Amino acid sequence: MARVELIESRKPRNVHTLETFLDDYIASRSDVKRSTATVYGHTRRCLLEFFGKDAKLASVTPGDADKFRLWLADKKDGQGLAANTARRRCGIAKQFFRAALRSKLIAENPFADLKGLTIKANRERFHFVSRDVAAKVLDACPDAQWRLIFALSRYGGLRCPSEHLTLTWDDVDWEKGLLRVTSPKTAHHEGKESRIIPLFPELRKELDAVWDTHENEEVTDRVHLITRYRDTNANLRTQLLRIIGRAGIDPWPKLFHNLRSTRETELAEEFPIHVVCEWLGNTQAIAARHYLQVTDEHYRAAQNAAQHAHVESSTEPHDKKTTEQKPVVLSNLSEKTDIVNTCRVGDEGLEPPTSTV
Repeated sequence: MARVELIESRKPRNVHTLETFLDDYIASRSDVKRSTATVYGHTRRCLLEFFGKDAKLASVTPGDADKFRLWLADKKDGQGLAANTARRRCGIAKQFFRAALRSKLIAENPFADLKGLTIKANRERFHFVSRDVAAKVLDACPDAQWRLIFALSRYGGLRCPSEHLTLTWDDVDWEKGLLRVTSPKTAHHEGKESRIIPLFPELRKELDAVWDTHENEEVTDRVHLITRYRDTNANLRTQLLRIIGRAGIDPWPKLFHNLRSTRETELAEEFPIHVVCEWLGNTQAIAARHYLQVTDEHYRAAQNAAQHAHVESSTEPHDKKTTEQKPVVLSNLSEKTDIVNTCRVGDEGLEPPTSTV
């Protein structure tokens, strides 16, 4: 009928493949940061490896989504990803397909029913970086810039490297002892573009040293605090591992995250938690879940308190104990004896039904 022009020809149906949709979607997200785009790319790679580049977008089923989740964690035949990484990639895949659903490219989101995709704190990877360890690492740092990077993480609680690289000398209020920290991670939240933290003594010392180097050396960048490692692709983690090895210390898990976690735990011992969260730039819920640690020092303090209480109890004077255990004696009892003598107990006991008492 279309050939003889009795009806209008149907337009060829645009069947989206998984690869074309993912590429178009990621390219359209010009609003996300480079780090987020990188995470999108990791999820794209996993989806294409599992389903195939030519897989039809509408052919992915909820059962396929379940298998994809298992494949991400499978250490033998899959990706062997950590639990949190697998959760994150399933969450982003869910986001991808939700966008396809909203564009009416598919009839349902195959990842919609996946639950438990929230990132969970792995307490086994928590590590408290003591001040003694921090001092050894600082001594092993090759220059003032690296000492400042480490101090901003350990004693300022900054996110590394994003918050370190945004710092300028205009952010330092020497007179009031304050430092303004611009936070790319929370910039999309209203009122969370930056925060103010105290210039803690440990920070001020390292800031003074970097300022002196800027004054005494030929430095082309006199705007930023950190000038030598401004490339966001610079692998600060690898360099910190070398410094820790030079200090003769075993590296701890999640190098920079645990420095920030240590500082938040430390500050929470001294200041109200809402104040600490304002300085660190997170919420109390996030702090409790991902940052605040229970340390060995907490257990030692509790044991010492218990032992101190036991010693005080055992050394209490004997006469004081016996005095406290003596029954209360009524005063002026001799004056009441006439009342006692005139009241007799009846034959049926202390509470007889007669009028004898």
